[in-house]
Amino acid sequence: MKAPLNRRVFVIGYAGATPLGRTFDRTWNNAAAGRAGFGQVTRCSVQSLSRVVGEIPDWDPAACDFVDSKEAHNWNADFVILTMDVCRAALADSGLEINDQTASKTACMVGSALNGTDAFRKAAETLRTKGALRVSPYLLPNLCANLPAGKAGMMLGFTGPVLSPQGACASGNFAIGLGARMIRDGDCDFVLAGGVDTCIMPEIIHGFANMNATIKVGKNDRAYNDPSLASRPFSVDRKGMVLSEGCGVLVLAAEEAAAAHGLVPRAEVAGVGWSSDACHFTLPNGPTIVRAISAAIDDAGLAPADIGYVNAHGTSTRKGDFTEIQSLRAVFGNHLECLPVSSNKSQIGHTLGASAAIEAALGIEGMRRGVILPTINHIPDPALGDIDVVPDSARAGGYECFLSNAFGFGGTNCCIVFKGV
Repeated sequence: MKAPLNRRVFVIGYAGATPLGRTFDRTWNNAAAGRAGFGQVTRCSVQSLSRVVGEIPDWDPAACDFVDSKEAHNWNADFVILTMDVCRAALADSGLEINDQTASKTACMVGSALNGTDAFRKAAETLRTKGALRVSPYLLPNLCANLPAGKAGMMLGFTGPVLSPQGACASGNFAIGLGARMIRDGDCDFVLAGGVDTCIMPEIIHGFANMNATIKVGKNDRAYNDPSLASRPFSVDRKGMVLSEGCGVLVLAAEEAAAAHGLVPRAEVAGVGWSSDACHFTLPNGPTIVRAISAAIDDAGLAPADIGYVNAHGTSTRKGDFTEIQSLRAVFGNHLECLPVSSNKSQIGHTLGASAAIEAALGIEGMRRGVILPTINHIPDPALGDIDVVPDSARAGGYECFLSNAFGFGGTNCCIVFKGV
């Protein structure tokens, strides 16, 4: 096996679709303005107190200009067309041209937590109401986790590896980490890396509600008349995450490949740390989270005091937020008292496999603009200590490197350090 080339890896572009906006620019502008993207579910009917969700505004797969009616009918797992759309936008944002020189050297890895569950639901209903012969022959491809990346390649023309890292809610970071390793080792020059989930359907909503993972908004909850208050990471009255849909994709490039094609780096993927809990299928485990955070900082060749901001996993669950803060305290010690730690999920909700990629892009954009995005809806929790969660509104403030955390069901952890350029 050949030795790794140890090439530096840069982020040269990104795109996203979130409950805050159909595009990354709209998402950023709304996030910087302190808004949240939550409301009562409209995509389906549910009988649950967990009816507050995050839906991508104006999202209609059939309205994409690269999709005709037949394509929209056959590829009815929304995460397929959403990934194609966001990959196209990310590629355009990066300036990378797919041609004879770059096609075979460009890979795509887009992770997902739940894959094509909406397509399966539609097929089950068709089987029940119309019979076996009417079940779509496209069902199985729609369920394949790698198909969104593969369809993006068919549309955009790249022929490097396409795959879907399955790391539950850490899938986006796993995609970025694995993509960076492939570039470092010389397997490819460019990678479209990110995550996607389109999960707003009754079975998923009820499943999360019944396991007490999502917030139940009753009449006495402050979000009852204002759904924007539902996600409240690190707040004393946090009661569970807000389930959301979304997609985020970063374009990674080898240092010399970016220079050769005149592409401008925006950040460096400096360090990656990963671990598994071997503890519980949903509850986080502090020691292994500490190991993942420490490994990412060490891989970047940095000390904890060099980190200027933490983009937290911050799901708004009682146990999860507490464990993350305790883990950060174990790594950073007294430095945590002056270290901004905020959660984009307070505004976007939990987009599952997409969350880490969206948050990485927002963290990089903040680093470039000198803006730290907030944790909105915050009421301090004495049990978490005096930490700076950047409460309620964005703040002017520069940082030269930041840590982006992601933890998922099954005890999967992946943390990444990004450095400015």
